[in-house]
Amino acid sequence: MDIAENLKQVKNRMEQACARVQRDPASVTLIAVSKTKPIEMMEEAMAAGTDVFGENKVQEITRKRPLLPESVHWHMIGHLQRNKVSQLAGKVDYIHSVDSLRLAHTIEKEYAKIDEMARIFLEVNVAREESKFGFLPEQLMDAVVEIAKLPHIKVVGLMTIAPFVLNPEENRKHFSNLKQLLVDINAKNIDNISMSELSMGMTGDFEVAIEEGATFVRVGTGIFGERTTT
Repeated sequence: MDIAENLKQVKNRMEQACARVQRDPASVTLIAVSKTKPIEMMEEAMAAGTDVFGENKVQEITRKRPLLPESVHWHMIGHLQRNKVSQLAGKVDYIHSVDSLRLAHTIEKEYAKIDEMARIFLEVNVAREESKFGFLPEQLMDAVVEIAKLPHIKVVGLMTIAPFVLNPEENRKHFSNLKQLLVDINAKNIDNISMSELSMGMTGDFEVAIEEGATFVRVGTGIFGERTTT
């Protein structure tokens, strides 16, 4: 497993995707999805030039965070249970997976305790998969209006987990629809809401996601190889 070579290839593919749609490669952040991966592999990735990691579980962030430099950027990308928010507060740059008003209110409460601002994405189930979490598109506007009132939360953008497909082109419509949702919400000029980020695209489809406007892509297998379970 040559993590440095994998990382180089992923970054090259990101640059090529940006070039195809005349985007600055600096406008897209690569999140190395390190869930279930040991610290040693993360250190290899850091040596190869990345310091942005995405984790699915709060306990993995709290365990790994003290073992790596303070310069590392942590992203919570997995489903977040409300009873775990207190352990996460103040420990991550972004929470990508805010999928309910109840979770948003819990984040507000816990971040108020430490007087910090939580930067969050609202997770949208664009493809309407029953197995996925997230707001349905028609629920999103009301949710944004409500969450905008919370003083310790900054909604930076929208996130989606597209369906698993063999042909990434099949997910283009979902990425395009998420971008349109972001444009539509910004057009409403809701107080305290000015979203610019789109967290979408994974190992199998991140190039299409970039072409459709992704500003964060979440790549695990493409960097670290097939994931193991814990």
